[in-house]
Amino acid sequence: MFFTPKWKKEAKLLYKGALKFLHYKRDLLKPDRIDEIQSRRADLLEAIKAGSQEKAQEASKQLRATCEGALPHFPQQSAWEENVEVIFVALVVALGLRAYVIQPFRIPTGSMQPTLNGITIHQNDDPQAKKPWLGRQAWDLVMRGRTYRHIIAENDMQLAAPPVDKSWFLFTRTKVKFTNGQELSFPAAVNETYNLLTEPVSPGSEHRVPKLFKKGDPILNGWVDTGDLVLVDKISYHFRKPKRGEVFVFDTRGIHTNRRDPNDRLSDQTGGTHYIKRLCGVPGDTLEVQSPNLWINGTIAQEPGIQRVIQAQGEYGKDNPNGYVLADPGATGYLLPLQRPGSKLTLAAEAKPGMREYAAFGDNTGNSADSRYWGSVKEFNLAGPALFSLWPITTGHWGFIR
Repeated sequence: MFFTPKWKKEAKLLYKGALKFLHYKRDLLKPDRIDEIQSRRADLLEAIKAGSQEKAQEASKQLRATCEGALPHFPQQSAWEENVEVIFVALVVALGLRAYVIQPFRIPTGSMQPTLNGITIHQNDDPQAKKPWLGRQAWDLVMRGRTYRHIIAENDMQLAAPPVDKSWFLFTRTKVKFTNGQELSFPAAVNETYNLLTEPVSPGSEHRVPKLFKKGDPILNGWVDTGDLVLVDKISYHFRKPKRGEVFVFDTRGIHTNRRDPNDRLSDQTGGTHYIKRLCGVPGDTLEVQSPNLWINGTIAQEPGIQRVIQAQGEYGKDNPNGYVLADPGATGYLLPLQRPGSKLTLAAEAKPGMREYAAFGDNTGNSADSRYWGSVKEFNLAGPALFSLWPITTGHWGFIR
């Protein structure tokens, strides 16, 4: 074999290749074309056996030409058509992955700090402060997800109506209408934007009133830090049960979550959006808050993620020094699931498919609308566990989420 001439090796490979071509394309080939290819193969084999290089080269040429001309000719795609086709296929694959495998999700609020960062607005103490130079802005955008904003009141104005969520895909936006008729868009969640444009009626009060901005006053002169971009595993819950203590994402269809309702009631999220919380209760659990502890089925929860909140050590102590606390009903006084000492939340274990119940708590429980306020999350709401924090890369959260 090692001493076989090169021309003979190439001729044998072509002989075998022509047979594969026949097998793969037989349904497209006409009978006379099949017979012709078989005849050319026989000529090539005869030349190989005879040891004639000249005859083998001529037979090879004839066999290649016969195979190339055997199939019907279709119009060749232009470069533009090929690019469109590639882009379309890529989009289909990406949408398929997002729908069934893994989905990116932007953390909109600070309810999971310090485990995960939400979108936060920072107002400069000095109203005359300027944006940093362009290079610093570019660096902060890439490394920290930070954008600088300088919005000035054009006239005397204040908030005229509740902010409206206009987010789409991974871009969080809140639309705001002011008393002078002007409408502005803020790159933050509704609650964060609402807090920027309002102030408490008295220190420590939850009830807030719109700020009055005089002409030329800075509405926002500072920066907005983006929330962590996380990847959600949408496969695992098809093969295993959700685990108490893990961070998970769920949609809010049918859940009463919005505390910024114009009537100051918890309103139904009929259209649905997505929240991220820590899964603190599974079907059959009974939960009770005895600050700073979270009791589950008569004992203090021991899952590591829950214990970090209870112990309030390090960064957890800065954001949420009191551990788990009862829900604050605010000025309305309507009854909430975990509002009073001794109140308990029991999650249904025996229910119709999709209706088993789970409990969702934010790690920053002092600033989180969660199951303490609106009760359980149904099984059909679950999207999947939060898998990986992808960006920004300088917040200390990059990596697998725990």
